[in-house]
Amino acid sequence: MMKYSEALSELEKIVKQIENEEIDIDTLTEKIKRADYLCKFCRAKLRSTEEEVKSILREIEQPAEDSS
Repeated sequence: MMKYSEALSELEKIVKQIENEEIDIDTLTEKIKRADYLCKFCRAKLRSTEEEVKSILREIEQPAEDSS
C-alpha cells in the first residue's frame, strides 16, 4: 500500500518535470494519468484521516457513560 508521503513526493516530481518540460510528448499522457491518480489518492487519504481524527475527538469529548 502506498503511503501519502510517497504519493505526494511522486506527484511533486511529475509536476516539476512537466513545468520544466522534461517529459516528452509520448509519455506526457501517462504522466498526466498518473498525476490524476495520485491527486485522487492523496485527497482520499486526507479525507479518511480527517474523518478518523474527528471520530477520535468525538470519543474523547463524550463523557464516559460507564462512570455513573
